[in-house]
Amino acid sequence: MLSDIIEKMLMEMIEEEGGHLELKRNELAEQIGCVPSQINYVITSRFTPEKGYIIESRRGGGGYVRITKKVMQKNEYLMHLFYSIGNVLDIKSARIFIDDLKQRGMITQREAAISNIANSYTDNDTVRANLIKKIILSII
Repeated sequence: MLSDIIEKMLMEMIEEEGGHLELKRNELAEQIGCVPSQINYVITSRFTPEKGYIIESRRGGGGYVRITKKVMQKNEYLMHLFYSIGNVLDIKSARIFIDDLKQRGMITQREAAISNIANSYTDNDTVRANLIKKIILSII
């Protein structure tokens, strides 16, 4: 899928640049062979604050996108995650949080699977938010 290729490419570029990347959407889109809106989609959907990224952008002819990966200690990251959840959390966002914890090595594959199952047993977004917060607190 093109979005996956763009994400992987951007992640590699961020790593090569030491956690900070500035790029021009139009130039990258031309290089990849897609439209600039595809680049925007990947950046806004996959490089989110919840995943530890700061996005700055300026539109126009000299426009750019600046992506910075926040470097945080484990507990600092977990508290950031805890407070970014808020009082309600939909199932899709809960899965993103759980997957991120798994990818960062803070929970195992098995714990992620159990957490996803537990989250799927409620339609109440408040209950789901509280459940994810309790998981985070148990890691701390």
